[in-house]
Amino acid sequence: MCKVYGYCRISRKEQNIDRQVRNIQTEYPDAIIIKEAFTGTKVEGREKFEALLKRVKTGDTIVFDSVSRMSRNADEGFRQYMEWYNSGIDLVFLKEHYIDTATYKNAMHNGISMTGTDVDLILSGVNAYLLKLAENQIKIAFDQAEKEVEDLHQRTKEGIETARLAGKQIGQVQGAKLNVKKKAPALDIIRKHSKDFDGTLTDAECMKLAGLARNTFYKYKRELREQDSEPNPEK
Repeated sequence: MCKVYGYCRISRKEQNIDRQVRNIQTEYPDAIIIKEAFTGTKVEGREKFEALLKRVKTGDTIVFDSVSRMSRNADEGFRQYMEWYNSGIDLVFLKEHYIDTATYKNAMHNGISMTGTDVDLILSGVNAYLLKLAENQIKIAFDQAEKEVEDLHQRTKEGIETARLAGKQIGQVQGAKLNVKKKAPALDIIRKHSKDFDGTLTDAECMKLAGLARNTFYKYKRELREQDSEPNPEK
């Protein structure tokens, strides 16, 4: 019997993985959820990921919340994608359905039919081009996942350095009161950029980016976690 696995990955053990689990179970309620805490961008070294490599069989499906959860290293991610595809394993990316293996299969099998004439020389070239186009889309998705991480770290470093050179306070002055009006933007920054949620920044980097004191930063993180743990009344 074919199985559906949901692979969820966070960069550190103290991060919140629940959002990935919820997203997968919303579309695949019977998925076997595999949770992994791993620091790094390469496929190698992920104990549960490697166990999944040995466990998954032809006809099984692996669901990821996004392509970055499979790999943020473009070359290795694409290579693993093709290995699984060639083994008859279906891959689903909730945030990038356009590179699901089902989409790639359609590109493989929906080529232009041959005519049995000399025109087939041209048609075979067109089919090869369409297939290569599909492969490039998959590769681009992994490239983007890797580049987004690199760009975000670079922008954060440049922003902090620019502010420092301009003589601006980096982070909140100790003992200063935080304007309540700044709370919502700060929460948005933490939600978007913190490794504990949707981003890739460390606590120190995120604190500087949000301009928060240490205690306030962790207070806001706790509030966001509490929000995530609350049941959704619409479900």
